[in-house]
Amino acid sequence: RKEIKIRPGYKPPEDVEVYKNRTAEAWKTRGAGNVPGAAGLNNDKVDGDSKTSNKNAKRREARKKAKGEDDGKKTNGTEVKSNGSGKIQSLSGALSKENWRAQAEAEEVDSEAEKEKQARNLKKKLRQARELREKREHGENLLPEQFEKVIKINELIRQLDSLGFDAEGEPKAKA
Repeated sequence: RKEIKIRPGYKPPEDVEVYKNRTAEAWKTRGAGNVPGAAGLNNDKVDGDSKTSNKNAKRREARKKAKGEDDGKKTNGTEVKSNGSGKIQSLSGALSKENWRAQAEAEEVDSEAEKEKQARNLKKKLRQARELREKREHGENLLPEQFEKVIKINELIRQLDSLGFDAEGEPKAKA
């Protein structure tokens, strides 16, 4: 019988790798809950040795310690302790009587900070509107949006006045 000659580099059909279209594969396995194209990725979990994972773990521990420092459980800002008999004793009455002034002062400080923030914002808008007004007086053409800003100068001054600031954005002297 004659010898069969095989060319160098020839692969028999059973050894040839079949082309796989990722989109078609994803469509076939759509019910399996896989992400298309992610099937080839290793699903091995990364060791917890990375810098960010260590940092995040430390942050979680710090949060747990901060929450765990209080012996009692907190509910709605009031501390609740249980005495051995299973009854829960609320300290909300004592805390609310002592801290209501501190809470009111904190809210007042917050409202003052909010007013100052609004005043800074209005002061900036007022400065920009005055600059645009000067440009218009020097003969430059303004866009419609810029012209609207110039028109609103008096409204901005009124808003500053209602917050307790003068036309320049400085706090008014209390009399």
